Amino acid sequence: MKRHKIGLVGAGNIGGILGLLSGLEGLGDVVFLDLSEGVACGKSVDLEALAPVMGLSGSWKGGSDASLLEGCDVVIVTAGVPRKPGMSRDDLVEVNAKVVKSIAGNVSRYCPDAFVICITNPLDVMVGLFQRESGLPTSKVVGMAGVLDSARFRAFLAEALGVCAHDVTTFVLGGHGDSMVPVPRYTSVGGIPLSEVVEMGWLKASELESIVDRTRNGGAEVVGLMGTSAYFAPAASGILMAKAYLRDEKRLLPCAAYVEGKYGLEGVYVGVPVLIGAGGVEKVIELELSGEEMKLFESSVGHVRELNGVLEGLALEGKI
Repeated sequence: MKRHKIGLVGAGNIGGILGLLSGLEGLGDVVFLDLSEGVACGKSVDLEALAPVMGLSGSWKGGSDASLLEGCDVVIVTAGVPRKPGMSRDDLVEVNAKVVKSIAGNVSRYCPDAFVICITNPLDVMVGLFQRESGLPTSKVVGMAGVLDSARFRAFLAEALGVCAHDVTTFVLGGHGDSMVPVPRYTSVGGIPLSEVVEMGWLKASELESIVDRTRNGGAEVVGLMGTSAYFAPAASGILMAKAYLRDEKRLLPCAAYVEGKYGLEGVYVGVPVLIGAGGVEKVIELELSGEEMKLFESSVGHVRELNGVLEGLALEGKI
């Protein structure tokens, strides 16, 4: 049986953890692609040595030659400049657009049948750019954002309630930024709707509001604390999506996906619940949103469209 091949474009903090988790999950053979050949090769050698200690199979290779991507089943893109203190994800548009355009061309050339997961920020704009530049089907290009944002919401709620985070289920919709939309109405704790949890007095409405705000600013909180973007949770979120595809798990996950028709949208990448299986994004799920929820969602989509406009302007000026 042919082993799967995982291409990790960017061998930085997230890329390194993706390489480790790929091995721990037994996803297949891993290749690191990075402009810094030493970093890519060094992490692959380190992980090769880890394999016998942890009892892992598979292989890790690294380098700066894009031909390493040839035949990849999954490509996870983390390359680009991470956030620094005082920066928003939006500040990264111009520099990361150049990186993503280059990667898209290489994926189109060497592994056009791959399932691509984009993690580079600003996420919704970069995943849309990648799809357009690569020409890959929209069902095979998706952004990792909602899984991470929802995980933060779940973790913060579990901490406040004193329960296991596994028992908290929820969705975060919209763009991956400060305008994201945590949806308490579609949240439950051990099957108990969050609204009832609040009515029971287990969680105050004011506490819930604070948790929603903390979720929206979860990335900035990490950047402020350690001076750079998060990497453990983003990598784990990307692996969750890769597993769903490679193992045809039919997982219902919030991701930055191409939405055409649903939610009243016409051709834009934004965070919505989707079904991921062997066909990639096999279905976009349209939730019934309240008037206030739809207002927040439309505002978040509007911000994504504004950034897409910035990207178009940079292209017209010849800057990307």
